[in-house]
Amino acid sequence: MSDRHTSRDANHAPTAGGDNMSIDSPKQEVSLEGDYNPSGIEPKWQRRWVDVKTYAYENESSDSNTAYGIDTPPPTVSGDMHMGTLYGHLLQDFAARFNRMANGEVLFPFGYDDNGIASERLTEEELGIRHQDYERREFQQLCREVCAKYEEQFTEKMQSLGSSIDWDHTYKTIEPRVQRISQLSFIDLYEKGREYRKKAPAIWCPECETAISQVETEDDERDSYFNDIAFEMRGENPPREEFVISTTRPELLPACVSVFVHPDDEENQDLVGETARVPIFGHEVPIIADDRVDMEKGSGVVMCCTFGDQNDIEWYQVHDLPLRVAIDETATMTDLADDYEGMSTEEAREAIVEDLEDAGFLRDRREIVHDVGVHERCDTPVEYRVSKQWYVEILDHKDEYLEAGEAMDWYPEKMFTRYQHWIEGLEWDWLISRQRDSGIPFPVWYCGECDHPIIAEKEDLPVDPLSDDPPLERCPECSSEEFEAEEDVFDTWATSSLTPLINAGWDWDEEAEEFTMANPELYPFDLRPQGHDIISFWLFHTIVKCYEHTGEVPFDATLINGHVLDENREKMSKSRGNVVEPAEVLDEYPVDAVRFWAASAAVGDDFPYQDQDIVAGEKLLRKLWNASKLVDHLAPADPEEPADLEAIDRWLLAELDDTVETLTEHFEHYEFAKARNHLRTFFWNTFCDDYLEIAKTRADSASTQYTLWAAHRTFLLLWAPILPYATEEIWQAMYSDDTADFEETSIHTEAWPVPQGHEANLEAGETAMEVISSLRRYKSERQLPLNASLDSVAVYGPIEGFADAIQDVSHVRNLESLEEPPEITTEVASIDLDYATLGPKYGAKVGEIDAAIDAGEYEIDDEEGVLRVAGEELEADLFDVKYERTYSGDGEMIETESAVVIVHNEE
Repeated sequence: MSDRHTSRDANHAPTAGGDNMSIDSPKQEVSLEGDYNPSGIEPKWQRRWVDVKTYAYENESSDSNTAYGIDTPPPTVSGDMHMGTLYGHLLQDFAARFNRMANGEVLFPFGYDDNGIASERLTEEELGIRHQDYERREFQQLCREVCAKYEEQFTEKMQSLGSSIDWDHTYKTIEPRVQRISQLSFIDLYEKGREYRKKAPAIWCPECETAISQVETEDDERDSYFNDIAFEMRGENPPREEFVISTTRPELLPACVSVFVHPDDEENQDLVGETARVPIFGHEVPIIADDRVDMEKGSGVVMCCTFGDQNDIEWYQVHDLPLRVAIDETATMTDLADDYEGMSTEEAREAIVEDLEDAGFLRDRREIVHDVGVHERCDTPVEYRVSKQWYVEILDHKDEYLEAGEAMDWYPEKMFTRYQHWIEGLEWDWLISRQRDSGIPFPVWYCGECDHPIIAEKEDLPVDPLSDDPPLERCPECSSEEFEAEEDVFDTWATSSLTPLINAGWDWDEEAEEFTMANPELYPFDLRPQGHDIISFWLFHTIVKCYEHTGEVPFDATLINGHVLDENREKMSKSRGNVVEPAEVLDEYPVDAVRFWAASAAVGDDFPYQDQDIVAGEKLLRKLWNASKLVDHLAPADPEEPADLEAIDRWLLAELDDTVETLTEHFEHYEFAKARNHLRTFFWNTFCDDYLEIAKTRADSASTQYTLWAAHRTFLLLWAPILPYATEEIWQAMYSDDTADFEETSIHTEAWPVPQGHEANLEAGETAMEVISSLRRYKSERQLPLNASLDSVAVYGPIEGFADAIQDVSHVRNLESLEEPPEITTEVASIDLDYATLGPKYGAKVGEIDAAIDAGEYEIDDEEGVLRVAGEELEADLFDVKYERTYSGDGEMIETESAVVIVHNEE
């Protein structure tokens, strides 16, 4: 090791865990001695990066687009960090680290989504309580305390991944600043006429006891029954005595308000205009024609209940049907259900079926599997209830939201289709009110007389109507002095959708009477990273909110990551027992090895978790560490570039320029897997296996010393976004300024490499390296020392300008470059047949074919791709030919990818 890296006072060396590192020390202990020790290196650097704010965003410019901003997803505190979470966050970090080096200032913030149903359910589960048993403010405080504990743990996990987050730019979606922004958003959209409150059917979760939006529902396959139920005809001279309706939900019979028939259903047209009696419950309902009826489903006759599905709601509205509420907010039967009152819907379903059968109305019952709409948070089948709710009007702006999505760059492009399909399938405006305790309150009061809404003043935000007074003493509509506070809270997505505005510091300027941003240089953000499963949740709603507020798309590009699957490519699930716990992986492997694994898949693709990918990363770390030790031994500090670089050195640096250009393009397009694989191949195969071996024999060459130093330094910079811990340790040991405090130096704040303009014949240089490598193997296989001389070598292949390098490095006395290829005979070594296909097709003749091939009685027609043998022509998919190339001249032949090498040597 050179003098500049000699070990300092041993009394100040860090322990294996780095616990003796002095935060205030201007210089820490760094050394390349021994093996790579991640257990000591990783915690040391993670604490240092946080303590000295290595990744702090300090851009003070107000000009647009002067910084790179990432609109990071705020995780719910209840979400455990699984391998998919880890993978998604590491992709964000790759982008942040590259752009910080390539472009300067980067805002990489972090937030927690700690309001709403998720935090309530976490609190109830953690404390074993029910929110209904607590006063609202008391329960909210419990939620804050539980969330704070989980957030602290999650922060520690994130920091242990080496994430380059600016921890001074963090937020919680329940904090006062964010509450103000969320309430400002509501008021702005209300003033623009984009929000409304309406008593209407809404999707309802009985488990969470709240209305939810369309985006929060998903289809889930459930076992059920089709029940064929007879309805009696009523009135004078009915066309028939009864008809049959097929339904999976007989518990909705007490809510039946009509029966529908398709106008083109000739078989059932006689029912239209008549009246039917609902079995068991006895009330009479009209029979109406409507083209929404699915004629292929069941009997073609369908009952309308308020409410069973979206069709029921449309029929209710279009035909002005009465409202019969048979199921309450907890999925319990109401008094309208008569004898079934108080039963759950499941209990009532079975009881009603039994009674229908006893009364002679059940004609048939058969098992089915069908899709049921469920709440994605709790898997509870949803209901539809009429209630007053707040909505954001979105259906009339679907085209604008689609155009906004088209204006963004999608990585990968195919993910835009999911966004497009979601918008095209929208049927509801966005319901943003929730009947929960923990959340951001609506800044609204209502007149106790006329129900007129009173909206808070912007300068007063945030407000809580349950404890704060309205801004007016009298209702502007009826002059009443009685007001009622809005008790509902915002849907959590109504706040999470504002993350670009939260991070840009969006606020209302009272003096200027306009919305402004504290950091306008960030907006629109450069990148929105997220999973493909929340395109319809987070990405769509963010575009809606930000587009309505600013008229702009909130980010230039979106990076959509896939899911991590188990080794059998199945989704990880605790119930299946196939979950891989990140904590166990990180306990076993270095963090940088796990990060190497995270860069293994094409962005957007689901991919299996495999240990061997992490093991490969661990091996790379050892390779990088040992190669660095060798370079440190061979190359002086900061050598001058010679006026004339030797050919092989100039070629390596030219190849490195090409690699820098390639990697820059990959990182700019978020192609992390391509960047990782390209860099690993060049670093491991070309630099370590080939060039370092050459350098050992030319250590006194100033050209080689400079090339070693320049290439190694560049390799560290290129690896830094993926392997931050190892590269920082090596950088500090070899390239940091001894006089500078570590607060002022880090590889992660260095500039990203740019091509240095080295020119060389890359093809010839690559061939020369292949020849040198092949001659090294030739000597090793014969147990010759690597510095042993070879009598003569002839090369057929492009090596112009590198003959001297081959001769010098490989110790060749005479080197000849051949103009014509040597005489090489190509013979068929074997012909393998596809017997599984041949047997059934040719039967006993397969033996004749085998015998003819063994006797050499066949013809291979390469142009037509057939094998003519035993009177038959076999197609290319039935056989595989393996060839053998032999050299009959003097010397021994070695073939590389680009050259043929003939070695003459008297051992």
